[in-house]
Amino acid sequence: MRKTLAVVLTVLLALSGAVASWAADKDKPGSKDHPLLSRMPDFHISEYKLIEFDNYKFNGADKQKVVVEGQKLYIEYKLSKDAAVPGELKIRRNIQEALVKIGGKVLFDDDFNRCSTILLEKDGKETWIEVRSLDKTYRLTTVEKQAMKQEVVATAEVMGNDIHATGHVSIYGIYFDTAKSDVKPESAAAVAEIAKLLQNNPALKLYVVGHTDNIGSFEANMKLSRERAESVARELTGKHHIAADRLKPHGVSSLAPIASNDAEDGKQKNRRVELVKQ
Repeated sequence: MRKTLAVVLTVLLALSGAVASWAADKDKPGSKDHPLLSRMPDFHISEYKLIEFDNYKFNGADKQKVVVEGQKLYIEYKLSKDAAVPGELKIRRNIQEALVKIGGKVLFDDDFNRCSTILLEKDGKETWIEVRSLDKTYRLTTVEKQAMKQEVVATAEVMGNDIHATGHVSIYGIYFDTAKSDVKPESAAAVAEIAKLLQNNPALKLYVVGHTDNIGSFEANMKLSRERAESVARELTGKHHIAADRLKPHGVSSLAPIASNDAEDGKQKNRRVELVKQ
């Protein structure tokens, strides 16, 4: 009886060990591969973290550090138990070659630190990828470069104070698709504050002025900036019942920058809507 019980316990322990090993080799719940890269064979995702907006310091060309902001994804892969070890160099080279084939450029590659940085510019997007590899583990950190969406907007009171002090105020938090003039739904909070400003000041009349950066032709941007200003005015009259004669939309293209258009952050600041007191 004791012998039979010992055999049963041995079998159960072996089965529980196999189950534990199988569970350990499964992907972390909620994780998935980066859409640009499949994984190395026999690896599973052990850590996964997606952040909507963050930054990361990459090793760039000439060993210069480059801070990139945007959507950040961190994935750690571990080799499954009893699988053959591919070697860290094979991991790095596979990832490099996969990205180079679709237009990527290797900016940094260090055998001592087992680290590479690859930049992929594709379909109007700039994606930075770092791979750090060991024999049984490798880590991918990717950032899809983008400007942060303005979620906190100025209040009607702040807008009013700026208009009283300077005669105008720049509004951020109003969004348009590239080369389009329709106001996007995520602009609702900023538009509502403009409406509140006008409702609180019944005598106030405004020029709604659209501004662009210098990408594209001046003539096209002049048309686009005016159409965007008109769209904002329509939002105010249609959804917030502001009298149309209190708003005069105009576009000035890139004629009134508040920062240099030579840098992306400057272009972001120049793409704006301004309210100017009539």
